[in-house]
Amino acid sequence: MTSAEPAPATRRIELTLRKPWFALYGRVRPTLVIGGLGQPAQWGIGTWQLPADETAVIGVYLFNRMWRFGRAEFALEPHHAPALEYRAPALPFLPGRISTRA
Repeated sequence: MTSAEPAPATRRIELTLRKPWFALYGRVRPTLVIGGLGQPAQWGIGTWQLPADETAVIGVYLFNRMWRFGRAEFALEPHHAPALEYRAPALPFLPGRISTRA
């Protein structure tokens, strides 16, 4: 069975999730949100596939069974570099930061 429509163009992005070594919380893993859909992630480097010609809103937050914290969002446009870095906060009530990497 074949489709008459061609598959949409996609791109791969690399997202580095960093946790400070002196964080005042333990055993907390990040949750990645792309296009409104959340998915569990791990600290370190990961790759995800996105549409090539659309702006994608990428968000990350941390959850410690009581509340969410470390929330950050970034609107990744087609002309941005395909590498992002999320930096988690050291305290469990501060926001995180997402920035592009060159």
